[in-house]
Amino acid sequence: MTTERRKHWHGVYSSKPPTAVSWYQEVPDRSLRLIKAAGVSLDDAIIDIGGGASTLVDHLLEAGYGDLTVLDLTETAFDHSRERLGERASSVNWVVSDIVHFKPQRLYRLWHDRAVLHFLTDATDRERYVDVLREALAPGGHAVIATFGPAGPLKCSGLEIRRYDVRMLEELLGAEFELQSHELANHRTPMGATQQFLYSCWTRRG
Repeated sequence: MTTERRKHWHGVYSSKPPTAVSWYQEVPDRSLRLIKAAGVSLDDAIIDIGGGASTLVDHLLEAGYGDLTVLDLTETAFDHSRERLGERASSVNWVVSDIVHFKPQRLYRLWHDRAVLHFLTDATDRERYVDVLREALAPGGHAVIATFGPAGPLKCSGLEIRRYDVRMLEELLGAEFELQSHELANHRTPMGATQQFLYSCWTRRG
């Protein structure tokens, strides 16, 4: 499955500029607001899951955050970000991995994901996602997770997805994660379509 996923996303990022993919945001305002609201310090470790070509890392660097990791399935996505960031790219830790096989070597204070969870349609993959989240997030740390909402699309980038409401996320994450806030938001794609996202913020108990 990892090989198939990597091949798919390599094809996406090889055939389209990042500004043409449906999830593109010039400024990820909501993610930035929620990260700031989480109260992590500028020196705290932050990981962006599936953020290979996302502009989030640009804005976090500009805001002064200094311990940033970006994880993605394909190096091709990172190529776009490195070109965009120039010399600043050397201050980011770029990790090529499928999230279900990621083995964190450290703890993070904040986990951000706007790109991965809703693509995990297999229950085993979702369970592994939560396992990795537990392994990666420090006790008291925060998770900002955005998925397609109840009225979101049924497919994205040609792939089946899993839409979520808050109850489904609570059941998936379990009692170890405390819900802090959630909100629905409509994302306007570069092609002019509207996609509903569910943004949620969690704190790991302990």
